[in-house]
Amino acid sequence: MKQEKLYWPPGVTVDAVIFTIEDGVLKVLLIKRTNEPFLGSWALPGGFLLKNETLERASRRILKEKAGVANIYFEQLYTFDNPARDPRGHVISATYMALVPRGDVKFGAGELQSPSFFSVNKPPALAFDHRTIVNYAVKRLRAKLEYTNVAYSLLPKEFSLLDLQNAYEAILDKKLDKRNFRKKFDFLGLIRPTTKMQRGSRQRPARLYRFKSRTVEELKKFF
Repeated sequence: MKQEKLYWPPGVTVDAVIFTIEDGVLKVLLIKRTNEPFLGSWALPGGFLLKNETLERASRRILKEKAGVANIYFEQLYTFDNPARDPRGHVISATYMALVPRGDVKFGAGELQSPSFFSVNKPPALAFDHRTIVNYAVKRLRAKLEYTNVAYSLLPKEFSLLDLQNAYEAILDKKLDKRNFRKKFDFLGLIRPTTKMQRGSRQRPARLYRFKSRTVEELKKFF
């Protein structure tokens, strides 16, 4: 008697949660699906793993194809494997979180999937379990602010202290005391002043700063 097959290989997709900060708001990149299931619904950019392709290579491909970005900070987030998450069958999603300054994102002309940024607090209805994935990624990003310098990846190379505080407020979704915030950054020693000034706003010119390191490092002192 032939032994019953006890396993069935699932499909594997790679989905990217691409965060940016725009107009003081933490936003996530979404695309409109052009195929079933969920035709016309908003979803995270992603795709099936290709033959002989690693997860990391797939994530880089998706970041380039969907958002026009490369050489940015990204990390593997989590694996979502609920057998009921995709109506096509058992499809596992290996998710990645990417962080990019808004000015670095370049969409191609005539994009069929209408890539757009939406506030993480007010996204449209999302396909599959993508709202759960976005919520998980927001929690991961907020946690990383406490023990890494990862905020550099959402800011231009040179920024004012106000720009820096606005970025933290956007990610944490709360207001921070200006004096305490600047004292904390003096304490952490993550940034250094430049000789340049930010001009053109109604306020007086502001000193521009840079992160001492533009690679992710764990902090010796917690934020």
